Amino acid sequence: MTATPYTVSDVMTRKVIAFTPDAGFKEIAACMERWKVSAAPVVEGEGRVVGVVSEADLLPKEEFRDRRLGLIEQMRHLGDTAKAGSVRAGDLMTTPAVTIRPDSTLPQAARLMAERRVKRLPVVDADGTLKGIVSRADLLKVFLRPDEELAEDVRRDVVKLLFPVSHTRVEVAVTQGVVTLTGQVRDGESIPVATRLAQAVEGVVDVRCRLETVASA
Repeated sequence: MTATPYTVSDVMTRKVIAFTPDAGFKEIAACMERWKVSAAPVVEGEGRVVGVVSEADLLPKEEFRDRRLGLIEQMRHLGDTAKAGSVRAGDLMTTPAVTIRPDSTLPQAARLMAERRVKRLPVVDADGTLKGIVSRADLLKVFLRPDEELAEDVRRDVVKLLFPVSHTRVEVAVTQGVVTLTGQVRDGESIPVATRLAQAVEGVVDVRCRLETVASA
């Protein structure tokens, strides 16, 4: 592929709600409600990310409000009961934070979210300084690319690349993100490759390959 893959920096949100370790419980809850976010990074110094505080970190205060736990149950829920008695972001946050670099690809971000079971990732530079945040919704932005733009990418980076002789006989149509390749080409062995490369174009939903091989094209 000659096109540069989309990276986290292309889709991330640059205005980020963040807290210092000294931020209080009510301040955190109020900001989450106001800005409609369920988690936010905790930063110190010049913006270095030291953790993430989420709704899940706040809920133990309500969960254990009227419960008296036995010793064994206390040990089993040690982390949650500690958070139930905490009032500062530094004590409530989950640490270390799961972060990602701005130059990471979107598939890398998606895999990390799935592996660590998180909905968003603070984006940090080499020094761990906060640069933005990327969410599941951000990763889906590539599927908003216009069909015409996708078609042009497939023509330039797939068809002309693989079929330099017969590319004029290949039609590329894109409807709602679904690419359809039709026509006749000389190099039949490259047809499966064309399907894979078209599928890899950012924003493509599916590929229907109807290319045929001819002796002379």
